[in-house]
Amino acid sequence: MYGVKGKKFRRQYKKSLSGFKDWKQKSHAEDWIIYPENCSHRLSLDEVVLSEGELYTVLTSKTARGRKGSLVAIIKGTKSEEVADKLLKISRKTRQKVKEITLDMAGSMKLIAKQCFPNAMQVVDRFHVQKLAAEAVQELRIQYRWEAIDLENEIVKQSKDKKVKPEIQIFENGDTRKQLLARSRYLLYKSREKWTENQNERAEILFEHYPDIKKAYLLADGLRKIYNQSIPKSVAMLKLAHWFKDVEEAGFKSFSTIKNTIMNHYNNILNYFEARSTNAAAESFNAKIKNFRLQLRGVKDKAFFLFRLAKLFA
Repeated sequence: MYGVKGKKFRRQYKKSLSGFKDWKQKSHAEDWIIYPENCSHRLSLDEVVLSEGELYTVLTSKTARGRKGSLVAIIKGTKSEEVADKLLKISRKTRQKVKEITLDMAGSMKLIAKQCFPNAMQVVDRFHVQKLAAEAVQELRIQYRWEAIDLENEIVKQSKDKKVKPEIQIFENGDTRKQLLARSRYLLYKSREKWTENQNERAEILFEHYPDIKKAYLLADGLRKIYNQSIPKSVAMLKLAHWFKDVEEAGFKSFSTIKNTIMNHYNNILNYFEARSTNAAAESFNAKIKNFRLQLRGVKDKAFFLFRLAKLFA
């Protein structure tokens, strides 16, 4: 419209209009950027991929609710020593004011939080715990699906040898065994109350023919229900103890692993029931970064990308 080429405008924006040239953190931006003034009493710690699978540790403030002022720090890598070294640049007085920090179950994140924010209560995000249970159910479904594929292939092969039409079992909802297990993926992620009529019918058939999947689904759903209830920490401890007993009786190796994982992070997981805090703010912020990266069709200049992120969220 004004006779300015797009490439020229982008170049002028980067070099002159944006203020990137005079950015105080430009020299070390590719390794770390920190905004201590955004540090609040409640923080979220997580990791995000910026480009080519390279991980960055992101510290955000929950007070800003994903808007301007939410970005506290972005640091290259996830090694606890390197990340902590950069976060310790924030004054001790500011760091001691942090009362709560939500994070996942990674050991490095726990060490970072402990070293940099000693007064903060660590809260393991509920969705990371629930995700483990959901994946255990899916693992069982996939195992049975491979068996169903092998069975169908064998039936087809024998039918070809005998030169007859293959007799493949079709259930009352129109699914074959292979299709039943493939199409049950999404309903196993959801609670019964959110199933559609078709999903209810499919689940009934699935659970009738695969009682192990039903048992695993009920265990995962039981863990979800514990989290969904507004209960104090003491009651949550009791309910988790009952859930552990159900896991032992079920005899699934994957759920026993989940139980042991919960035991290893027991106190931090139970801290969720103090104020029902989650890492949703950090996950939402990470989604915004990914969306921003997608709009730009990748990250060519990391320093300039982080500068633009800082302009929007710091």
